[in-house]
Amino acid sequence: MPKLKTNRGAAKRFSKTSSGRFKCKRSHLRHILTKKSTKRKRGLRDTDYVDAADVAMVRRMLPFS
Repeated sequence: MPKLKTNRGAAKRFSKTSSGRFKCKRSHLRHILTKKSTKRKRGLRDTDYVDAADVAMVRRMLPFS
C-alpha cells in the first residue's frame, strides 16, 4: 500500500482530541467586527468541534491522526 500524505492545510486547521473528535476554530471573527456584539465575539473565541457530517472528510485528510 502506498504512503498516505497528510493534507497540510487541514493539519493546520484541525487537531484531534483524546476522545477522537476534531477541534477547529470558529469562523466570522476576522473582519466587520464593529456590528457584532461583544457577547457574540467572545463566544466565537471558543474552540468548536467538527460537525458529525464532516468528520469523515477531515479523517480522510488527516490519515495519521
